[in-house]
Amino acid sequence: MPHPIMFRDDDPVLAEVRGIALSFPEAFEKISHGRPAFFVSKMFVMYGGSAKPETKGDHIHYPQSIMVKVDESDRRALEQDARFFYPAYLGPAGWLGLDFTATKKVDWSEVRELIDASYRMVAPKKLIRQLDEA
Repeated sequence: MPHPIMFRDDDPVLAEVRGIALSFPEAFEKISHGRPAFFVSKMFVMYGGSAKPETKGDHIHYPQSIMVKVDESDRRALEQDARFFYPAYLGPAGWLGLDFTATKKVDWSEVRELIDASYRMVAPKKLIRQLDEA
């Protein structure tokens, strides 16, 4: 059974994320688990996410957010920021979520940096060289 679609294609925040993610060499988008996900050889960013609550209950949903792979050396600092959440399912694999609704104004340069770092963790070396040369 396919996952239900959990986004609106006319979401202006998704449009910004899509523009950033698809600017990386050989990046492409596909729907994964009902959400827009951006891949190179592997997934490097997903739009929207959820977290398991501290106590039993339904997941906490973050429809306007991204999930990115983060370097362990950055994880502790990012986890101290209230805008970040530990995503269900992907958290144990080194991912964090950034909730765009936790702030009045999204810092798109920060978002680009997070997506760039995630891309570099999964992209083939030849694509990273291509990115650095651009």
